[in-house]
Amino acid sequence: MSAVQRRGSLTQIELAGVTGLSPATVSNIVKELAGAGVLHTSPSTRSGRRALQVTLARNLGLVAGVHFGTRSLRVALADASMQVLADQRMPLAPDHRADAGLRRAALLITEMVESLDARTDELLAVGVCIPAPVDRRTGRIITVGMLRGWDGIAVPEMLGEELNVPVTVDNDANLGALAETRFGAATGRDAVAYLRVSHGVGGGLILGGRLLHGRAGGAGEIGHVTIDENGPICRCGNRGCLETFVGAPALLGMLAASHGHLTLRDVITRAEEGDPGCRRVLSDTGQHLGVAAANLCNLVDPEIIVVGGRLAEAGEVLLGPMRTVVGQRTMPSTAGPVEVVAAALGAAAEVRGALAVALDTARLSGALGVSV
Repeated sequence: MSAVQRRGSLTQIELAGVTGLSPATVSNIVKELAGAGVLHTSPSTRSGRRALQVTLARNLGLVAGVHFGTRSLRVALADASMQVLADQRMPLAPDHRADAGLRRAALLITEMVESLDARTDELLAVGVCIPAPVDRRTGRIITVGMLRGWDGIAVPEMLGEELNVPVTVDNDANLGALAETRFGAATGRDAVAYLRVSHGVGGGLILGGRLLHGRAGGAGEIGHVTIDENGPICRCGNRGCLETFVGAPALLGMLAASHGHLTLRDVITRAEEGDPGCRRVLSDTGQHLGVAAANLCNLVDPEIIVVGGRLAEAGEVLLGPMRTVVGQRTMPSTAGPVEVVAAALGAAAEVRGALAVALDTARLSGALGVSV
């Protein structure tokens, strides 16, 4: 059950490999649990051969994943096999208040559950990711001024009261790292560094297969590593943070005089079309990211660096220079340079991570109704 829950969908042969049980034993257990309504099986093919695909049964309930961006909200609903059943986005006003944003999220979740012809009591748990450091013990935003209108907010209490289900909250880059490790580009890796590069810059670390949160939830905040001690003032109050060089305001500001008003999507599109100014800005961004990532590699020695967020859509224009700098600045190793790849889940990584922690919460609380 735990293997199916974590992977979402597996064949019986894959289940045997993951659990170490014999195929015959797996077949017997699957038949028993399918008969009890806990698992669902369906015919499939793998490598040209017939196989039996195993997922958790839909009647076990639903989980919701919520991703708050600086100016947008994304909500997804999934069943207990991690199959996404509904996915919606809506804009948020800049510097929106937490209470207003959380009420909108609760309303959207309720409407989406109803749109699936499901009952509200089928919702088992909610996972939320926030673009700021979070104290995992309390779900409270731990920094001041990083996410205006959210300072000190205890998200599980506010959203839990609206929906009457357990709510788990974490930093968005942490949950992006979790999703890419379980379902994406870093599947099967025990040491993963995930960089989320979009409006701001965040990072998540997986070490020993587990998320690293640090003392109070601030681990992995690579966007606020100083790369120029006399550089511009950052929103965190420090000088010369990585984010002041590669965050959206810095990138768009460098192009304002020559290109006028652009969005990040515009910069990426024009770079793909060969615009030299946009390509130069993205290349320089890759180099800055490479310096910060190399320092991170020399500290924690990850197996792979996964780059997500909007700027990862630039592909090799960004990743090529980043990969070069990481190779130059990390300590030489017989294992070769660390891999630097784009996120496999793209813009869905964070909300998929939120769904994953919601399902973990439901399992731990016994809400799934089965012992796993």
